[in-house]
Amino acid sequence: MKLYKNALILENGKFVQKDLLVEGGVIKKIGPALACEGETIDVSGKRIIPALIDIHTHGAVGIDFNLATLEEMRKVVEFYKYHHVGTVFPTVMTDEDEVMKRQLALIKTLASEYPEVKGIHLEGPFLSPEYCGAMPPRLLQPASFEKFLEYQEAAGGLIKIVTVAPEVPGAIDFIRKATAAGVVVSLGHSGADYETAMEAIKAGAKSFTHTLNAMRHLNQHAPNIAGAAYLSDNYTEVICDGRHIHPDVVRFLLKVKGLDRIITVTDSMMAAGLGDGRFKLGKNDVTVVDGDARITETGTRAGSTLIADSCIANFLKFTGLPLEEGIKVMTENPARLLGIFHLTGSLEEGKLAEFVIID
Repeated sequence: MKLYKNALILENGKFVQKDLLVEGGVIKKIGPALACEGETIDVSGKRIIPALIDIHTHGAVGIDFNLATLEEMRKVVEFYKYHHVGTVFPTVMTDEDEVMKRQLALIKTLASEYPEVKGIHLEGPFLSPEYCGAMPPRLLQPASFEKFLEYQEAAGGLIKIVTVAPEVPGAIDFIRKATAAGVVVSLGHSGADYETAMEAIKAGAKSFTHTLNAMRHLNQHAPNIAGAAYLSDNYTEVICDGRHIHPDVVRFLLKVKGLDRIITVTDSMMAAGLGDGRFKLGKNDVTVVDGDARITETGTRAGSTLIADSCIANFLKFTGLPLEEGIKVMTENPARLLGIFHLTGSLEEGKLAEFVIID
């Protein structure tokens, strides 16, 4: 049992001075003038906020989830924890079938050791070759729920979110089946028209992957999939590095979608936390110059070098929102999307004690 005294605790978008009592890894009590027989820590003048949630990351500190050993995966989770992440969804991108299954199985083992790993994000292989981004086009394929179940078996059921392009053959049927199985479907790497994207949403898709990146944009004649992101009630992932999306476009998305429908993600690759140089992203050779990661051969942007605490700091800077309002885009919102808000994403009695103490 541990008691944090005199903290400024984030509750309902405001900091309120209260005490916080933790027992068995769970928030047991929040209130004034609490007492306990265990350890008491005076945190006067400091704030307690929910730990961050990153639902889209390919790696960091020289480690790529498509290439890593289990020991390397442990190292990268420790890095995430150091940067205020309490929940992470390691992201496996399109690769050779045996590679994807091998890495999914390793992450399953990782999750048994680290409660921070609450699921896996599978990005592909059911994506559009035309909007492949850093995905190897030759490995992309029509959507198949049977193939997905092979990946899910390797992952031990831990795939909680999958990115799909709604226009690929079989996608709408796949979305219905994945949704019925309790998997969140996110739309991305797509050149779909508006009607197809909205059909996918009707079938159960709940979010958009790295909105406006590797995605067909709106124009005056056709709203396309980007228009569906704007006009639907779906969540929208946003990479807040100032490169993938201009800061003022982040403000535009906030105005169009509202704070409750934005989820900031790092979409980080192995160079995150390191300097410039030559790296890998899945099967790609990547060159990082001034923090900008691009495929060496084509110049296509290849993930980000963001870390989670910088991601949320950038969002607050771009939008002008205070921490107590804006932090939900990397705490409450992703928790709600992934169906884990009863466990984490806010500071409430009965939830996991996943929080950080800051000045």
